[in-house]
Amino acid sequence: MISTLIETIIQVFGVVLLSPLYSGILDKLKANIASRKGPSIFQPYYDIFKLLKKETVISNYASEVFIYTPYIIFSIYLVISFVIPVVYPEPVFFTPIVDFLGGALLFSLASFLKIVASMESGSNFVSLSAARASSFNFLGEATLITVFFAVALGTGTNNPYVEHEYAESFTFYLALDHVTATVAFFMLWIFETGKLPVESSGLSEMGMIDDGLLYEYSGKPLALLKWGGYIKQYLLGSVLLNVFLFPWGLQSGVFGAIEDLGIMFLKWMLLIFITLVIDSSLAKLRLYKIQDFLAVAFVLSVLSLLLVVIQNE
Repeated sequence: MISTLIETIIQVFGVVLLSPLYSGILDKLKANIASRKGPSIFQPYYDIFKLLKKETVISNYASEVFIYTPYIIFSIYLVISFVIPVVYPEPVFFTPIVDFLGGALLFSLASFLKIVASMESGSNFVSLSAARASSFNFLGEATLITVFFAVALGTGTNNPYVEHEYAESFTFYLALDHVTATVAFFMLWIFETGKLPVESSGLSEMGMIDDGLLYEYSGKPLALLKWGGYIKQYLLGSVLLNVFLFPWGLQSGVFGAIEDLGIMFLKWMLLIFITLVIDSSLAKLRLYKIQDFLAVAFVLSVLSLLLVVIQNE
């Protein structure tokens, strides 16, 4: 009981405290590749702390939905960190609450609330980004749920920890249905975390998608939304690493949970390297090409589902 509680605390604190670091490392390396010095790897932490100290300015047109949704979204990502294998390979304290499908629905709920709350600001500029996000998310969410359905049918369970054990077997890992699900989930992760070479951070209107939803936020709500974005990136990326790409190496026990933080760091360095290769080798895509990209990911997820059904027959 006590050891499970400690392992849960290590996983959750690892997610919450370390998630901004990986975004900082990626931004630093991207700048170095472009022959720029770039920001510090701790810049995301500086930004969060700065925003937490700033005054919150709210539009006269904003409703209570706009005001309180950032806290709800951050809480949703915090709940997900309690129940899926993002650091520790065995069930933690609240694992029975949500399975993989429930986690996918929670991710979808957070995305939906983010779009609805941004629209409550009454800004035309935000409406543009909300329309873009809505146009793309229907394929992204469908891919996420279909991938988890495919993996659940292949393993006979929707428990993320059992699926992680299946993935450690080379027979399951090299199966065609698992390979197609891995590619689909990786493509989804690239899109969901803004790594696809089409989206521009900052205020570049032509490529802005997710950042535009935060345009009217300031102070603590903006800090929570940015922090929540880092956590979402870490959660999806860790699922990609531990269930699909590199499921091996995680240790059990209290000391094993501490070791897992270092092991996950090494896994994330591999994922960051792959992301840098993609980002630096592909030309920037046109905005409308995102739907083509997500359509391919969705087709691969459906193909994985069909392959599982055929194999089970």
